[in-house]
Amino acid sequence: MKYYVLFNPAAASGACEKNARKLDTLLEGELVYLNMHEIADYKSLFETISPEDTVVICGGDGTLNRFINDTEGLVLPKSILFYSCGTGNDFLRDIEKPVGTAPFSVSEYFKNLPTVTVKGKSYRFINGVGFGIDGYCCEVGDKLRATSDKPVNYTAIAIKGLLGGFKPTNAKITVDGKSFEYRRVWIAPTMKGRFYGGGMMSAPAQSRNDPEGKCTLTVMHKTGKLRTLMIFPSIFKGEHVKHTKSVATHEGREITVEFDRPTALQIDGETVLGVTSYSVKA
Repeated sequence: MKYYVLFNPAAASGACEKNARKLDTLLEGELVYLNMHEIADYKSLFETISPEDTVVICGGDGTLNRFINDTEGLVLPKSILFYSCGTGNDFLRDIEKPVGTAPFSVSEYFKNLPTVTVKGKSYRFINGVGFGIDGYCCEVGDKLRATSDKPVNYTAIAIKGLLGGFKPTNAKITVDGKSFEYRRVWIAPTMKGRFYGGGMMSAPAQSRNDPEGKCTLTVMHKTGKLRTLMIFPSIFKGEHVKHTKSVATHEGREITVEFDRPTALQIDGETVLGVTSYSVKA
């Protein structure tokens, strides 16, 4: 069997290719390693792959996001596996697979994915869209990675943001035609899975296999810095939703979030700057 190993050289702080090479001992057959940053035409690549061959995606959540968007509208190879070489691993958490698990099929997870439209452009996503301090964390993390090869501590960035680096905003939210308004919004992510941000269980009741394709929007709002700092750690266990006076959840197929000032947004960990609104459609 022939394996086409697609690796993201930027994943795992630049260690993805090295980690991907472990497949030499995990898979039997001919392995062809391809740098995803150098693939200009997936259609042409897929035309060279026979039905008996297998594609292996190596990277993290952002790598999966890049693949599903770069290949949108194309007929995908019959067999696509995923080997995690990233750092966040929120997709793995959601499907309850341990870090280091052997390559496994992900073709089923690429079906019926939701789309988010931001700044006039639409993207598919596999985990979630973060707006608020979560987007701020990705923005700061990107800046740190540009100047250092040390791992980025998103929890530390979030705490600093809560202490003053991030200013909460007001938001208008529309879910399946019904509108809500919130003041002092800290986070407003819409989720396909349960996790984002490297282990934060933003939407503990969300199922990526929901038969109606619904997504979950979580809003943390109208709290000051101290109260928000007290609630924030509970998000790692999904217990923040118990604070119903400060945290609201909505389920729906069409969700729009509008902020009253530009804020960074993240899509599966990929940052978009200066965003005032986004719309999700299941």
